[in-house]
Amino acid sequence: MDSEIDVDNSPAYRVYKSGRIERLSGETFKPPSPLTPENGVVSKDTLFSPEHNLSVRIFLPEKASATGEKLPLLVYFHGGGFVIETAFSPTYHTFLTTTVAAAGCLAVSVDYRRAPEFPIPVPYEDSWDALKWVLSHISGAGPEQWINKHADFGKVFLAGDSAGGNICHHLATRAKREGIDSVISGVVLIHPYFWGKAPVDEFETRDERKRKGIEARWRVASPNSEEGVDDPLFNVVGSESVDISGLGCGRVLVVVAGDDTFARQGLGYAAKLEKSGWEGEVEVMEIKDEGHVHHLKSPDTDNARKVVNKVAEFIQKVSQ
Repeated sequence: MDSEIDVDNSPAYRVYKSGRIERLSGETFKPPSPLTPENGVVSKDTLFSPEHNLSVRIFLPEKASATGEKLPLLVYFHGGGFVIETAFSPTYHTFLTTTVAAAGCLAVSVDYRRAPEFPIPVPYEDSWDALKWVLSHISGAGPEQWINKHADFGKVFLAGDSAGGNICHHLATRAKREGIDSVISGVVLIHPYFWGKAPVDEFETRDERKRKGIEARWRVASPNSEEGVDDPLFNVVGSESVDISGLGCGRVLVVVAGDDTFARQGLGYAAKLEKSGWEGEVEVMEIKDEGHVHHLKSPDTDNARKVVNKVAEFIQKVSQ
């Protein structure tokens, strides 16, 4: 029956045995602000995939719009477990507006199709298509003038939180394989969404209820995954078969939260990257007494400001 619940991930979503999904959060649309600056930042939406009706939201410091100044380029991928949230929700509109104001950068926030209607690997493919669309502006003759005019393609950064952090890792790896990694200066993974059947260290939770809940949520996102949470797309840290030495960038920032179930995965990712033979610089920011992506849900807190300032500092730092 349609009323029978298969996966209850309240207050985020419920999936019914009929296959119907009820999204309980992350669905509110916040309009862009192309004419009236918010925190000194203007924004607009632009279609990048007519085939799938997918858009990006672009954020630009207002003062740069008059000068033609070239700015670092941040390409951002939202979180939500591949199931909820969009690039246009108040959560991400506020975070990107604040980050662009602090970093003095141009940002492109990517929307992608979500599971379970469009299960993995669709979110990865949409995100890759968006990245290629952004890079099509390198010559200065792309379809979006804000990017043509203001993007400094010598300073390109990928960033994302939760599922978006997972996406960023895989995009940077694919960029290396496909020979476009020289364009990417750095990657920011905020509370990255990695997991595996076995705890990554002695500190990761053994709570069976929590672990089974994560397994169920991954099944919603990737129902065709034969290995479950040990899928190499998810078990990036714990699987010895997953080689991350080919990450296509020179700098990585990993942000973890002390009270986040996924914190040990983020710390393990940084440690594995350092030992992998990857020739880059990895930095970790650990926020005490905070849960998963809490800084996004409470943007006026001290911790939220710390995350924004750290990301801004990372973007502004000149690569060695």
